[in-house]
Amino acid sequence: MLRSLRVLLLMVSLPLVPTEASSEPRATSAAVSPAEPVLVIGFVGGFVRHDDRVHTEVQLIERLRKGYAPSVYVQMFENHRGKQAHQAILRLLHANSDGALSLEEKQNARIIIFGHSWGASETIELARQLEKDGIPVILTIQVDSVSKPGENDAVIPANVLQAVNFYQLDGLLHGQPQIRAADPARTRILGNFRSGYKAKPFSCGEYPWWDRLIMKPHIQIECDPAVWDQVESLIRSNLSLEARLPQSSEINAPLSPFK
Repeated sequence: MLRSLRVLLLMVSLPLVPTEASSEPRATSAAVSPAEPVLVIGFVGGFVRHDDRVHTEVQLIERLRKGYAPSVYVQMFENHRGKQAHQAILRLLHANSDGALSLEEKQNARIIIFGHSWGASETIELARQLEKDGIPVILTIQVDSVSKPGENDAVIPANVLQAVNFYQLDGLLHGQPQIRAADPARTRILGNFRSGYKAKPFSCGEYPWWDRLIMKPHIQIECDPAVWDQVESLIRSNLSLEARLPQSSEINAPLSPFK
C-alpha cells in the first residue's frame, strides 16, 4: 500500500532535490587517457524536463559541460529515455562504425551515471543494460532513489566499479536506504549516506509549490548543496585531467587533477 502511494505521489508531481550527508564518500579515482571515451550521463526524476534549470542536477550537467573538453560527452536525459541514453552510449563508443563494438571499444569506455528519484533508478537500469553489452561503468550515483516499476535500484550490477547512495527517510516518498553489490569482489560500495531535514529544514523556493508541499523532504535532498557538492566532487575526481579545460588561473600554475 505504501509503495503504491509513493508511486502515485511521483505521478502527480515533479520530484527532485538534495540531502545532508553526515560523512563524505571517498572515491577511488579512475583517471583515463585522452584516447579513452569519457561519458557523463545524468537522469532527472519524475516528469521533469532534461533542461529544467530549477533542478540542481541540470545545473550540475551545465557546469560539467562548460568545464570539460568536447572529448567528454555530458548529457542529461529524462528518466523515461533510458533507451535513448543507451543508444547514445553505444554510438559514441563505436569509433570505427564497422557494425559491431569491439572488445577494445567496450573496455576503453569510461562512463559515469547519476540521477535523482526515478532518475536514480534509471541510473542502475542503464548500468544493467551496459553489463549485458559487456561495457564497464566506473561510477554510479543515486540520490533519493525511487524504484521504477520493473526495475531494481538496490542491487548494483557487477560491471560497475564504484557506487554510492544518498537518501532521506523523512517523507512518504523517500529513497532506497541501502544499495549492495551483486558481486562485492568487482564493485566497491562507497557508502549509503542518509540526510535529514527535520532539525535543519530549508526552502527550495523555485520549485513548484505542490512539490514543496507534498514531497518536501524528497525535494529538499534534490536542492541540498551539501549532497550535490559531494556528487560533483565524485564525478570530477573520476574524470581525466586531460579532458578538463584549463581555467585562466591555471595557465602558468602547476597541474592538478582536481578543480
